[in-house]
Amino acid sequence: MKRSLFGRIWPNATAVVLFVGFAFPVYWMFATAFKPTGDIISENPVWFPTDVTFDHFKKAVDADHFWTLVLNSVTVTVLSVVFSLVIALFAAFALARMRFRGRRGLIVTFMLAQMAPWEVMIIAIYMIVRDNDMLNSLVPLTVFYTVMVLPLTVLTLRGYVAAVPKELEESAMVDGCTRTQAFVRVIFPLLAPGLMATSLFGFITAWNEFPLVLILNKDVEKQTLPLWLSQFQTAFGDDWGATMAASSLFALPILILFIFLQRKAVSGLTDGAVKG
Repeated sequence: MKRSLFGRIWPNATAVVLFVGFAFPVYWMFATAFKPTGDIISENPVWFPTDVTFDHFKKAVDADHFWTLVLNSVTVTVLSVVFSLVIALFAAFALARMRFRGRRGLIVTFMLAQMAPWEVMIIAIYMIVRDNDMLNSLVPLTVFYTVMVLPLTVLTLRGYVAAVPKELEESAMVDGCTRTQAFVRVIFPLLAPGLMATSLFGFITAWNEFPLVLILNKDVEKQTLPLWLSQFQTAFGDDWGATMAASSLFALPILILFIFLQRKAVSGLTDGAVKG
């Protein structure tokens, strides 16, 4: 009986500890954003903001080129997600449905590409972009962000395509559909969880990326929001109120997306990883 009780308590206790450990930094970021500067720099921590202020958010939004950076981030992120999903759909279908020489090697290559840190190639990336006279442009960012999220997208969607019975596709073709029509009408609707999971992963990757845009785009009007977070400094040090307000605004789209896509995203990643 004691063992059974202990077996029920310790997983829940562990989950609570992990939740607090992960949730507290997020809470502290949002709480600090609403605190007056005096409470932020006080020696005694103010755990719950009492005198709520929006001055830090106003300062963050009024920063130079803010809306330009928002547009750049949205453009690069959305295009990267769309391109990676379109390319990955065709690649996943080929890997799941077709048999050709080098297929297994290609799958292993995608796995290795996902595991390899792309930072080791940053010098080569810079030289390629520089030699093609494409510095200070959003095009290289879109291309490389697409490449960064493509391996996991392909592998996840491959699992979903492989899990769809071939008989469904064959039945549609017997009824007069072409292979393309069968894919669009039969297979594609069943890939929704995988598409949501991979699109969320791609969005987070492209939205948060910092080193590449720092190196490739020195023109402020061609940069993205991660660099905007590093500019809230004064002669006396970091402006933590504005920094936390900017971080809260920066994290808000990801939090909203994750809240709406949470169930589909989790099931999409797990199911796509074990099927096929």
